[in-house]
Amino acid sequence: MIMAEASQPGSASATTALLRLMTWLSPAFPVGAFSYSSGLEQAISSGMPQDGEALFDWLQALLLHGSLWNDAVLLAEAHRCIDRPEPLADVAALAEALAGGRERHQETMLQGSAFLAAASAWPHPVLSMLEQGAAYPVAVGAVAGAHGIGCMAAVAAYLQAALANQTSVAIRCGLIGQVQAVGLLARLEALVENTAARASDSSLEALGTATLLAEIATLAHETLPSRLFRS
Repeated sequence: MIMAEASQPGSASATTALLRLMTWLSPAFPVGAFSYSSGLEQAISSGMPQDGEALFDWLQALLLHGSLWNDAVLLAEAHRCIDRPEPLADVAALAEALAGGRERHQETMLQGSAFLAAASAWPHPVLSMLEQGAAYPVAVGAVAGAHGIGCMAAVAAYLQAALANQTSVAIRCGLIGQVQAVGLLARLEALVENTAARASDSSLEALGTATLLAEIATLAHETLPSRLFRS
């Protein structure tokens, strides 16, 4: 079980881990996630995806072969580096370098900085290690690791929050309704858990994407004439 991982000696209790992850990755946590679409607005505007089933395929691809997979790997690596300042700085630099395109860079870096600022309500020395800022998954991974929350739990919660935000984007763009959105999250649940498990055991060598349409949509978003989202 994912939350059982957070109950190991020296780590946060399962309940504490759950509460903190729910708070840190809640839509109410002040990172501004609601204002970003990760290129999905552009994709919907271009006619891909066209319905809920196509959106499921889109999100599944991001988890298996796209930006969400890379985020999961980077989060897990940051989680392992919390007591090693130089490797953590290297992961942060790599994560920023992998943010291709202006809007993707803005999205991950601004959310990461906002997350670290808000996470100061739970003081820890790791925050000073990232005082220059970090990409969002690196910030979440480092803070979760610093507070003894299991890696797999942190990755799974991050991915679930990202998918929830993507379905929210689809709702606001008029592609699906709320009931469909919940259904998509339910269908993706097992894949989230599996992806979190793989990422937790991964290394940086596992980084890589093969979702060209999603990457192009992210790059093209800045030319969309009328936009609801910043990316």
